[in-house]
Amino acid sequence: MYNKVILSGNLTRDIELKHTPSGLTIANTGIATNRKFKTQTGEQKEEVMFIDLTFFGRTAEIAHQYLRKGSRVMIDGRLVLQQWTAQDGSKRSKHSITVETLQMLRGEESSMMQPPKTENRPAHTELSGGSYAQPQPSNSGEFNQPSPPSQNRTIPEIDIDEDEIPF
Repeated sequence: MYNKVILSGNLTRDIELKHTPSGLTIANTGIATNRKFKTQTGEQKEEVMFIDLTFFGRTAEIAHQYLRKGSRVMIDGRLVLQQWTAQDGSKRSKHSITVETLQMLRGEESSMMQPPKTENRPAHTELSGGSYAQPQPSNSGEFNQPSPPSQNRTIPEIDIDEDEIPF
């Protein structure tokens, strides 16, 4: 079975950070995504979805440190069904996303809602389930993604005539 969700949107609230007794870091927030379309009558419509997000480990800590309400992000993760019993005894449930990879985006739509530029905020940083090291600021104030492990890879030469390329 395959369970993967990719969403891009703006956070609907600040990150809530919690720690379990065993030391695991958990962060919760929500994301708003929208879709614009035309109806059969030609009328422009917009559909907005609000989805809860859960981050774990180092990704949760980074999200709490750098993201705020209105921050633009792209996430991928898995769909989870949460079930509980309400105080009145009724059974409740909702779908949410457990985030596995986080990309912090900077866009015009969210620039008005982001903290002042005195903070060092990454323009585009990808975090994946703690597999990336913490971004380190460079001299320019931007963040660098860690480099993949170096491997002795050689790029093979390809003998192609420019006339053979279809574009």
